[in-house]
Amino acid sequence: MTKEVPPKSCRGVRRGERLTNCDGDRRYAFTLIELVLVVGIITVLAALVLSTVGYARKKGALARAETEIAAIAAACENYKADNAVYPRDNPTPGYTDALDAQENGDPTQSVYQNASLYLFTQLSGLNPQNPQPPISGARSYFSFKPQMLLKDTNGNVVAIKDPLGNSYGYSTAYQAWADSSYSGDQKGYNPTFDVWSTAGLTGGQPTQADQNQWIKNWFSKAGGADTER
Repeated sequence: MTKEVPPKSCRGVRRGERLTNCDGDRRYAFTLIELVLVVGIITVLAALVLSTVGYARKKGALARAETEIAAIAAACENYKADNAVYPRDNPTPGYTDALDAQENGDPTQSVYQNASLYLFTQLSGLNPQNPQPPISGARSYFSFKPQMLLKDTNGNVVAIKDPLGNSYGYSTAYQAWADSSYSGDQKGYNPTFDVWSTAGLTGGQPTQADQNQWIKNWFSKAGGADTER
């Protein structure tokens, strides 16, 4: 019969005795400091991963906005080829003349949505109501994907949405300024039309630093050189 030796010492073990534990067979556990250190490292690594994912998503959204703006601009050119003018809500109620990228940098305001909604009806040939019946005699110049449309709770289209969730800007303010009947300072950027995304930025009157981050169809001065987004 084998006799077990209590876990106090490994010395003096005689024949027929079996070790159950001894000082040389200790089991160690994490200390509180080690646990805190491990949790801290995991937290830092998680923050780095999340920040990288967020940056990549925004870069992807901005790249998609560039593609969509180019497609919208091409549709406007096709519209002009058929109608001899670019889409312009003038003179009443004049939504596209009222929106000015030089003065308004907040895409959540109704002036953005009104101008954007007018552009939607002209390029899609659809009414904004849900469901969206065709406008009588209108031609479709652009097929808007569902993710490009900002809708209300009833499913009605209220604006063309950029990939960052805000309304695109569309303006014919420069045309209004060029009209002899218009009085005031120069408005807009392009003699044709301005179309842009504020790249997720919101605010009142935009600064040059703000506009340098916008995705737009006009050139701006940045560091002494002409750049286009």
